[in-house]
Amino acid sequence: MKAAMRPTTPEAQTRFMLFVAGLGGLLYGIDVGIIAGALPYLEASAAQLWHLSAQQLGYVVAAVLLGSVLSSLAAGAVADAVGRKRTMLLAGVLFSASIPLIALADGYLPLLLGRLLQGISGGIIGVVVPLYLAESLPAAVRGRGTGLFQLLLTVGLVLAALIGLVVAREVDAVARTAPATLQAVQDAAWRRIFWISLPPGLLFTAGTLWLAESPRWLLARARPQEALAALLRTRKEDEAHDELAAIGRERTPAGPREESGSLLQRRYVLPFLLACLILACNQATGINSLLAYAVTILGQSGLDGAQANVGDFALKLLNCLMTVLAVLLVDRKGRKFLLMLGTGGIVLSLGAAGLLFQHTESARQDVRAALVQRVAANGLHADASALRALAGSDGYQVEIAYRYGPLTQVRSLRAGQDLDIAPPRDVDGDSVIGAAFRRLHLNPFPDMRAALHSPLVIERARLGAQPDARHGWLLLACLLGFVASFAIGPGVCVWLALSELMPTRIRSNGMSIALLINQFVSTTIAAVFLPTVSQHGYAPMFFAWMACTVVYFLAATFLLPETRGKTLEEIGRHFAAGKA
Repeated sequence: MKAAMRPTTPEAQTRFMLFVAGLGGLLYGIDVGIIAGALPYLEASAAQLWHLSAQQLGYVVAAVLLGSVLSSLAAGAVADAVGRKRTMLLAGVLFSASIPLIALADGYLPLLLGRLLQGISGGIIGVVVPLYLAESLPAAVRGRGTGLFQLLLTVGLVLAALIGLVVAREVDAVARTAPATLQAVQDAAWRRIFWISLPPGLLFTAGTLWLAESPRWLLARARPQEALAALLRTRKEDEAHDELAAIGRERTPAGPREESGSLLQRRYVLPFLLACLILACNQATGINSLLAYAVTILGQSGLDGAQANVGDFALKLLNCLMTVLAVLLVDRKGRKFLLMLGTGGIVLSLGAAGLLFQHTESARQDVRAALVQRVAANGLHADASALRALAGSDGYQVEIAYRYGPLTQVRSLRAGQDLDIAPPRDVDGDSVIGAAFRRLHLNPFPDMRAALHSPLVIERARLGAQPDARHGWLLLACLLGFVASFAIGPGVCVWLALSELMPTRIRSNGMSIALLINQFVSTTIAAVFLPTVSQHGYAPMFFAWMACTVVYFLAATFLLPETRGKTLEEIGRHFAAGKA
């Protein structure tokens, strides 16, 4: 039955492989984006029905990141042990199993476990699918195929946003017409959002059953006949025999000794370090934080709520459309050219956005001392008329950062809004585990209950003219340029750099470590984004991203070899010869 359903021609097999791998990218995007639409209703349902604390909900949201970090580190070893195909099948099964576990959850533990499984599947997919494509696709279409993974990833993000948007409109309609049923509708809403994401997981799982194993993995296990059969599925007979012979030469002592020698050789160290640099710089452009906080950034630049949401949708749509163009160009123009083009465009876009913010932020005055004088009863009140008098105009914007002990807050107010700060009456208590580690001086996070007895401290307060809509549209144009440049270059080429640069001996484990670095940089930037912009404004953040992208541009220009049209063995010989 499998043979009857399996595509028979090399072209059909290649298309089928790309389709299944694209579904992997779709799952990766859904993994990242699905919680945003479900979280508001999950919060309401969990608080009303299960009485979960905010800390527990935070663990539910963060479980995907934890699972992704852990699995991405182990994915390479698993793929080496059981094969690329079986590892992809495992990822599909875990994702498919996580959906009913979450959607049918009746308490904290199944919900947490389901989200953890989602993260584990996403981490495995992020490593193994690009690895499988690099080792299995013909060199002529390898760039297009791996680019398709990124394309479907962006489609997954857009679909997750659309699913959340559709469900949100339905819930809002119920809130207006039948508020008595709102609790039940909210509970059903987040469950439905997760159920809708199940079919792609099932398709990916079923599709992997009809894929061939990676020919390079088979040959590494001394199974040349199966490796040849795998190559014949996507190549003509003479091409398959030639590539099998080339792979074999790379793995014998007569060749460059792929399997022998120290891992500290140039052929291993240079491509590994270059891939890690590319992955780190890819996140240091600020792409994830920019997309996550796009509505907030656009709101700070002068657009109102509706306009900022339109801008956010435009950014995500452009990201998807430009990724289509990148997939078409990557095997024609090459990885190096697209990376140079993309990083150059990012530098210009971030620089222009930073200058726009610097223009408005430098004109704001420090009103911290004036507001400190208004602190009374450990709180602060300043009505719109008082703020208008401080600003000297009707159109103003206030940015204030304050704290009660370890509890820090950042607020932004526009003309007509009152500033009210009151001491906290209730704070989530310390967890049992957190308190135990803190007694041993092993917990770096403070006990938030200290905020209940701490004085109000105004850390930063700046007031100035509110940017107009023209300023906001100019900033949106800069962000659109950023997203277009990222999608045409780094967005697609990063997966190729991850999978193509490293020799077979270290490819799977090297990809795991490089992707872990990628996630670490992304998490670090997300953690420092809000504190940085609250204390120093948006301009320094954009300029920092620009500086990191300059490093990215230099690495792409002077260190990265062109890999278009080359087999993985030819790329390995490049580093062995010390040409990089």
